[in-house]
Amino acid sequence: MNILVWHVHGSWLTAFVQGPYTYLVPVTEDRGPDGLGRAVSRDWPATVQERTPKELWDSDIDLMVLQRPHELDLALRWTGRRPGVDVPAVYVEHDCPGVSAERTQHPLAAQSRIPVVHVTHFNRLMWDNGTAPTEVVEHGIIDPGPLWTGTEQRAAVVVNEPVRRGRTTGTDLLPRFACSAPLDVFGIATEGLAERLGLPPERCRGRDLPQAALHAAMARCRLYLHPVRWTSLGLSLLEAMFLGMPVVALDTTEVREAIPEGAGVVSNRLDVLDEAIRTFLADPEYARLTGDAARTAAQARYGERRFLDEWERLIKEVTR
Repeated sequence: MNILVWHVHGSWLTAFVQGPYTYLVPVTEDRGPDGLGRAVSRDWPATVQERTPKELWDSDIDLMVLQRPHELDLALRWTGRRPGVDVPAVYVEHDCPGVSAERTQHPLAAQSRIPVVHVTHFNRLMWDNGTAPTEVVEHGIIDPGPLWTGTEQRAAVVVNEPVRRGRTTGTDLLPRFACSAPLDVFGIATEGLAERLGLPPERCRGRDLPQAALHAAMARCRLYLHPVRWTSLGLSLLEAMFLGMPVVALDTTEVREAIPEGAGVVSNRLDVLDEAIRTFLADPEYARLTGDAARTAAQARYGERRFLDEWERLIKEVTR
């Protein structure tokens, strides 16, 4: 079976392409957002094959996996086939709805041919899905192993473009949390973040690392801090749990579902989170035990095998 899927979210796609199919990933000469092709910094199997728009026109396609509204038009222009009409299709919704979430209609809400597959139950609840059939397939993580050492008394944060995204990702909260622990903020466009926030450089280090180096660097930090107000459940949070890191997180979106009792501290009270950060810094054994519980919980719920099995079931239902 040939599955057409755009390279949009590298972490999610890395798990998805571990399945038993051939994955056709569009590539353009400029390798722009609609034609990134194969990932450079991730280990993808040979079953992930690049196709130019011209090559897609003549390619056999059994299923289209869409992830952005404009891919409906791209699919028609680049393949000559209508998603959900000429070729079975599903639409994976990675994000929470935007402003006024309870009133936000999903872009595919007015149709019933293409199922909308949400990555969390919270997302399905908050979107107005209209007449679109819906499914939930929760994230699957390729296990990086229990790499946590916690040797550095710092808190790891992962966020791309923290200045631009601001309150959405809790960037405004970082100066407060930096009083409880020095921060390593991993992600794109984190250079100069300390200066932008008015913090001394040693209290907030921006670290834009290649994917291959990210997990080991995170795992040297004593804990993982998730100050996100409003995005879908972050894969970086789940990856931190797989690493065996104790986690401290805002109690927003799907976080409470992901972090059970004993696997970390989840609260919307900033004083509670401050105290949790300080406690993990002061007590490495408590941090280790909590991280072990976080890893066990993440393996049980967000394992790669469960993810691939659920997608296998859904793909067979849609293409039969």
